[in-house]
Amino acid sequence: MSSRIDLPFTRYLDPEGRLVGELPDWADDFNLLTQLYRRMVLTRLFDQKAVALQRTGRIGTYAPTLGQEAIGVAIGSLMHSEDVLVPYYRDTAVQLMRGVRMEEILLYWGGDERGSAFVDPAAREDFPICVPIATQSLHACGVASAFKIRGEHRVAVTTCGDGATSKGDFLEALNVAGAWQLPVVFVVNNNQWAISVPRRIQCGAPTLAQKAIGAGFHGEQVDGNDVIAVYDRVKAALERARHGKGPALLECISYRLGDHTTADDATRYRSADEVKQAWMEEPVKRLQGYLASHQVWDEGREQALIADCQRQVQAAVDNFEAAGIQPVESVLDHVYARWPAALGEQREMLLERVARREVQGHE
Repeated sequence: MSSRIDLPFTRYLDPEGRLVGELPDWADDFNLLTQLYRRMVLTRLFDQKAVALQRTGRIGTYAPTLGQEAIGVAIGSLMHSEDVLVPYYRDTAVQLMRGVRMEEILLYWGGDERGSAFVDPAAREDFPICVPIATQSLHACGVASAFKIRGEHRVAVTTCGDGATSKGDFLEALNVAGAWQLPVVFVVNNNQWAISVPRRIQCGAPTLAQKAIGAGFHGEQVDGNDVIAVYDRVKAALERARHGKGPALLECISYRLGDHTTADDATRYRSADEVKQAWMEEPVKRLQGYLASHQVWDEGREQALIADCQRQVQAAVDNFEAAGIQPVESVLDHVYARWPAALGEQREMLLERVARREVQGHE
């Protein structure tokens, strides 16, 4: 008996940036497409800088978004300010589109809780980055439940990698989303690798999107390297959820061009030929080729954009480094709304230990 379930798959641009089908009506807006491209380039240059900061010991472990910029930029550009993002750790692009400052992202990865206190009102209710795998899926369902109970036309958007779809938290979230018909959109960044485990052996289902079917709602696949396709399908999913038509699951097929995190070495488990092929299909070059073919982008604009993005990134790094170091005890400040007595005791023990080390350092 076949386990194959045919689901929609959307692609408008091939790897060379050539059209493979009729574009949706909105896609003739080259101002919009150019803005999407600009944000993808900014995300990539910030990502490169963040990796460099980690390599020089100025931030902690960091999860690169290289090759996955189209997914986050499309999501972030479509969410309304009153929507809520419930992200995972590879969501730099979405956060930047939501108004999270680059220096806030650097503070987070530098171990500073101030990085999760977003200044921009559009991101104020967004959740902080979630490092545990798939737990954010259930958090999003909780947010969406509140929207539905209040009768609000708002959407919770949550993201995860392909590996997270094998976790119980994810499957439980799909179940409750379908049973309660919640206004939540699940976006799976299928970048082919759950750390060192390839997609082909972590799940027996032909697609990840079909997991939504068992939960009673819509699932589909999208070319995650085609920002036009991602934008179009995220747009449709958000509109469905916002108007009471239930949840959706989008499986965006991409490729993780970099390491899983800066603590990983992907050369130990991936072939150079595989990565080389993936570079031929990456999203930034694909959209650039399409824009250039319509004479709305050229080398001069490209170099000006790169220079402008580099200035923005460097300004963010300067702000990050000027923020200073928080007191050691600040690691406990955001654990509870009301401090239990036991935590107060731990705080005093921590302060005593720090004081002893300072004394020893001066001896």
